[in-house]
Formats: sequence, structure tokens, C-alpha cells
Amino acid sequence: MARKRPATVAAYLKAAPPEGQPHLRRLYALLKSVAPDAKEAMKWGTPFFVEPRFLFAFSAHKAHLNFAPLAAELAPFKKELETHRTTKGMLQIPYDKPLPEALIRKIAAYRVREVAMRQDDAFW
Repeated sequence: MARKRPATVAAYLKAAPPEGQPHLRRLYALLKSVAPDAKEAMKWGTPFFVEPRFLFAFSAHKAHLNFAPLAAELAPFKKELETHRTTKGMLQIPYDKPLPEALIRKIAAYRVREVAMRQDDAFW
């Protein structure tokens, strides 16, 4: 029988792999501090922060977690991301490596500012 997907971010955190719990909880707290007014939502089985548009998501996997803003928000940090594993729109952090908190905070804050600026744009 298939396991039921968590319906809340709290349930998702609780169900995550034990080896990833410290990183995942720290990442969640960090993102919450950057976007305290954002709504939390589960979409496609993944935690999202929304304000009112998608800000970022994160996900836990067997040996790593993903922090997912948009690809456009990772691009300005290309140089700083060179020593990290990335995909088009995600930063992948292995559980056996330190969480790059300052970099994540910087990218997340940049994403929050970008979304806020676009909300004020009459063409958005």
C-alpha cells in the first residue's frame, strides 16, 4: 500500500528521513525568517512558501535536500554556487555537508524582493 503524502509542512518535516532532519528543520526556520508573512502550502507533495506567488520550495530526499527558488533567482548567484551542486532551479545540499545558511538566506531574500517588485509592476 502506498504511503499517504503529508498534508502539512509540519507533517512533511516529521516524515522526512532522520539523517536529514537537522538540515531540513534549519532550512525551514531560515526560510520562515526570510518570508515570515508567506503562506505555507503543500503542492505536489512538496512544501512551498507563497506570497501571493510562489517564492520557493524545499524537499527532502534520501541523502540530500533541495532548496528551490526559480532558475532566474539562482542565476545572479552563479559564482557563489560554483562549489555547490545545482540543477536548473535548485540548490542541492547533501546531509553530510554543512547547510550554506548565508547563501540560502541571500537567495531567498532576493526572491522575496523580486516577487514584491513584480507585484508592484502594472504589467505583472
